[in-house]
Amino acid sequence: MPHVAEILIPLAIDTAYSYAVPAGLALAAGDVVQVPLGPRETVGVVWGVAETAGGSNLRPVTGYLGVAPLSEPLRRLVDWIARYTLAPKGSALAMVLRLPDEAAAAEVVRVGVRTTGKLPARPTKARDKVLAVAADGEIRGKSVLAKTAEVSLSVIDGLIDDGALETVALAPEPVALPPDPEFPRVPLSEAQAAAVADLVAAPAEAGGSGAVLLEGVTGSGKTEVYFEAVAECVRSGGQALILMPEIALTAQFLDRFAQRFGVRPAAWHSGIGGRRRERLRAGVAAGEVRVVVGARSALFLPFRKLGLIVVDEEHESAYKQEDGVHYHARDMAVVRAKLEGCPVVLASATPSIETRVNVERGRYRRVRLPERFGGRRLPDIQAIDMRLDKPERGRFLSPPMINAVKANLAAGEQALLFLNRRGYAPLTLCRACGHRYQCRNCSTWLVEHRFRKALVCHQCGYSERRPDACTECGTFDNLTPCGPGVERIAEEAAELFPDRRIIVLSSDFPGGAERLRMELEAVAAGECDIVIGTQLVAKGHNFPHLTLVGVLDADIGLTSGDPRAAERTFQLLQQVTGRAGRGERPGRALVQTYQPEHPVIAALLSGDSERFYEEEIAAREAAGLPPFGRLAALIVSANDRAAAEAHGQALARAAEPPDGVMVLGPAEAPLALVRGRYRFRLLVKTERNVDLQSYLRDWLARGPKVRGNVRVAIDVDPQSFL
Repeated sequence: MPHVAEILIPLAIDTAYSYAVPAGLALAAGDVVQVPLGPRETVGVVWGVAETAGGSNLRPVTGYLGVAPLSEPLRRLVDWIARYTLAPKGSALAMVLRLPDEAAAAEVVRVGVRTTGKLPARPTKARDKVLAVAADGEIRGKSVLAKTAEVSLSVIDGLIDDGALETVALAPEPVALPPDPEFPRVPLSEAQAAAVADLVAAPAEAGGSGAVLLEGVTGSGKTEVYFEAVAECVRSGGQALILMPEIALTAQFLDRFAQRFGVRPAAWHSGIGGRRRERLRAGVAAGEVRVVVGARSALFLPFRKLGLIVVDEEHESAYKQEDGVHYHARDMAVVRAKLEGCPVVLASATPSIETRVNVERGRYRRVRLPERFGGRRLPDIQAIDMRLDKPERGRFLSPPMINAVKANLAAGEQALLFLNRRGYAPLTLCRACGHRYQCRNCSTWLVEHRFRKALVCHQCGYSERRPDACTECGTFDNLTPCGPGVERIAEEAAELFPDRRIIVLSSDFPGGAERLRMELEAVAAGECDIVIGTQLVAKGHNFPHLTLVGVLDADIGLTSGDPRAAERTFQLLQQVTGRAGRGERPGRALVQTYQPEHPVIAALLSGDSERFYEEEIAAREAAGLPPFGRLAALIVSANDRAAAEAHGQALARAAEPPDGVMVLGPAEAPLALVRGRYRFRLLVKTERNVDLQSYLRDWLARGPKVRGNVRVAIDVDPQSFL
């Protein structure tokens, strides 16, 4: 009897298509195949195969592709994501299915050299030294051979030209060497050893699965603790995945892994491309790559035997994908771990409210590290009331902050000045006519980047050269920067401390990840005196020489309409002040604020994080906000403002919310125009026991059809309200 295969195609479609299975082609669920779609051929995944008496009019499957099939847990994850986020199932599949790219650039061929046995026509002492080293016949890289023989590269090149050495293509470097769980390591503290025992015991008690919150103060050694869980996973023959915010995936972390396991792990992030990315994916599917450290997209790699997932800095909002399929990698990691039957560790010094509530409800276990490693003290934190200690006009560092930095530098210690704002100034204003420079495509001001001599939109990337004269009134010398960014703070610091080495850490500086890596290493090595940085400096870095942290604007995140504003501000300030005093010397932090009495600032100063969590959880529960209620955002956008608003109003008229459901809007989004599209938002707020996804599906089904360039994006559990 003929067979019919249901093929899911990685496009924005929600149903699988039926295809006839040709005689002699044996297909099973998860196989990756080639199928016709309209006038072209495309790739899909078999979602099911069934016998049928009919189906003679179906188009046949073209053939099987030699790609590792998708496992059942991974297919179930695709179904779960589509069901939860209301994204088309094909869009969810597209995040999982990555095929070899024929157009991808090949990896750079590694070249070594070895002796040919032929003597050079013109021998010299330098050439003799090279040939003496190469006499063993071993293949070496040119730079390695030159360094060993203590000669310049030109000597090596001359011997190649002379025929005394020959070049040999080397095999590609392995994407990852196997980690050694028995590699000699630094002894754990008593608290760490107890946490490891608890962490390793937790999955065993839960039948091999379950979620555990690993909560420890900054500098307590959480990484070393979950490394032991990784080691246990590797010993048992499993594969481990460590998820990190991409900006925190640094050489420093990879080196810490190597200190524990003898080798670096496989790294998966946006900078890995071409053939190497394909080899890494194939190694994961074959089970050869044992540990992967990656950004959120690593969650969808086809692990053969996934035995552990770690989500480091689990509170980070960077785990939420804000375009395409709106998913939260932390939550999807918990789902995938459940589907795979493996444990998941959520690590943070400042856990999310959602995770803390899951602990209180008994859904997650909690392992705590209440003290810093080695008996080091947490930094003393003090507030600088900016209403009393005002900076000089046009300045942003208060007198107490300046004096503290001076004292720190005099003691030979590093200081960090933290401001979570990139660029030089967030707004450029003409004092003559009042003109403000705004993006052509977005309803946002252009941020001045003085190092680049440009005005830049941080939403769409549009940039223009900073003019000398106002483009509106034509006057010169009237363009004024309003407010500070890290570049402006660097300028002020250079004037205040002219003989000191200053490094500015910001994600948008030229040089990309490589420059950032080198600068982070320079800070860790004590090669600078003052560090000025945005939130990327709060991402788990260890700077042993840093003893003073100065927060220049602690109020910057407290004035938004985001229901998580207090939580995020507390987490960010707790993390960044925790960079101080992680070495042998004690640390302290100074916090410039106009609201020292604010509950977030008060909790930070007191060091009583439990009080903050209790108060914030109580406030969320009283308001029925997540995790005690549920939210979903519908963002209507179009090239025409009237069309977007009309569609939003038509959606609102069709809402028909039942008991326990509230629909707010449409209202113009705070970012009303992004990339040339006008935006309106509707917000759905429900009680916790309401089936939010079913309500949304029914609402969209009876609502107006999307026409023209109108688009409706659905964001279940939104993290951004812009």
